[in-house]
Amino acid sequence: MKKKVLVGMSGGVDSTITSLLLKEQGYEVEGLYMKLHSKPGYHEIHQVRAQKAADFVGIKLHVLDLQKTFHEKVFQPFIDTYAEGKTPNPCALCNRDLKFGEMIKFADEIGAKYLATGHYIKTDGKYLYSADDDTKDQSYFLFYINREILPRLKFPLGERHKKEIKELAASIKGLESFSSQAESSEICFVETTYTNLLKDYVEVDQVGEVLDKAGNVVGEHKGYMHYTIGKRKGFTVHGAHEPHFVLSIDPKKNQIVVGKKEDLACFDVKLNNLNMFDERKEFDTTVKLRYRTKAVKCHVKIEGDEAYLKLKESVFGVAVGQAAVFYDDDKLIGGGWIMKP
Repeated sequence: MKKKVLVGMSGGVDSTITSLLLKEQGYEVEGLYMKLHSKPGYHEIHQVRAQKAADFVGIKLHVLDLQKTFHEKVFQPFIDTYAEGKTPNPCALCNRDLKFGEMIKFADEIGAKYLATGHYIKTDGKYLYSADDDTKDQSYFLFYINREILPRLKFPLGERHKKEIKELAASIKGLESFSSQAESSEICFVETTYTNLLKDYVEVDQVGEVLDKAGNVVGEHKGYMHYTIGKRKGFTVHGAHEPHFVLSIDPKKNQIVVGKKEDLACFDVKLNNLNMFDERKEFDTTVKLRYRTKAVKCHVKIEGDEAYLKLKESVFGVAVGQAAVFYDDDKLIGGGWIMKP
């Protein structure tokens, strides 16, 4: 009997090729389109594309409405985190709770042993690994998924390059249009800018004070939620002759503190809410403190559900609310949430 695999299908080229490759490998494939956010007009387009892809591959497509769960687990925390003056990472939460949480529950319901997605990442059933295409690698956003499900995951695109996937789709009669579709945005529910989205839920535009490190008022800003750590534009500093960067944010007072770039340098980071695939409690490794930044060497000491990092070189713009993800070469060994730079 063929082993059944449930494929998360978004209507894009990656998940379409994923389902096709798995079927060619002999799996019994079924697809799942998840309604997550409630962006107007989004599902009317993408669900149709997902159905078109499923029909082409010759598989059944299930539709799961998770909009309420998405709002509770991903969207509301996104709003709350900005309101707290922090920088959220909604994709990591969505991957844990929705794409590899609710989806694995649905796989169990239909008797699927495996779960697959079009993520660019690799796994050996014990660890996750960076994708061969480092320009598309999504391992950083999957650090928070439950380690117990790793043996059930399949990522057919992990050893392939995006260019190759698009060329493959273009060469298959009936899938040509998938190869030329626009890339999905990094945060799927943000249409333009995150501040435009926030304005529908919280008061974003509130003129406030800009302080220097000594606590002196040196200018004004347009509302603390417009800023993240390291930002250098959108506020005034009276008499400034060189760039200033956001060093910290005080949401209660609607104030931001600014300084020179060297003031952003960070060597010590504290994490909480760890998710480790490795049992070590003290070790040397490398860490990524934000997506699309280089991993830097560090020493890690874990105490309970917290970790203390000593960076071997300074990192600029470390933001509370972002993820810190550990790598041994291309092996992802765990990570946590930045609570104090």
